[in-house]
Amino acid sequence: MKEGTDRIYNISKSLRNFSRADTEQKVIFNLHEGIDNTLLILKHRLKYSKIRPAIQVIKNYGKLPPLTCFPGQLNQVFMNLLANAIDALEESISGLSFDEIEKNPKKITIHTATVQIQDTNHALIRIKDNGIGISADIQQKMFDHLFTTKAVGKGTGLGLSIAYQIIVQKHRGTLEVESVLGKGSEFIISIPIS
Repeated sequence: MKEGTDRIYNISKSLRNFSRADTEQKVIFNLHEGIDNTLLILKHRLKYSKIRPAIQVIKNYGKLPPLTCFPGQLNQVFMNLLANAIDALEESISGLSFDEIEKNPKKITIHTATVQIQDTNHALIRIKDNGIGISADIQQKMFDHLFTTKAVGKGTGLGLSIAYQIIVQKHRGTLEVESVLGKGSEFIISIPIS
């Protein structure tokens, strides 16, 4: 009972932190806390099930100073990218047996670091999966408003478009993708540290 109560408390706390209302001004925020809260909310999609082993999450967190930003909006970006990574991993195992999936475990790797770009320090966040990958023609359109590859009722075509706007327009950063079909995708976020 105590374990269940602790779990409910942690989920409730993560939801409160995740959905914090953004103000008109940027506030100081710990990016690692935002990523961890997002992962806790998505935990039910990552865990072991009858049809597949758990999706592994590997966190390689570097030193990041607190960032002046819009935390709720960045949490929305993390949610979109991580949920899409889980979707890609689930799609990549379609039709495979539990044993086949176990031989090539599905994983998401999150890497953070501080890097210098044009004499300015940036927070670098890389979210990588070993899912199905994205073709070159889709990569060219994937940040477009209302573009989706998902079936009707599954996707709106807004997630990556909104994520792009939040990173590029609201935070003066960059959002890029590197992908190889059949190998997986990596989304790379860079945000200036002011």
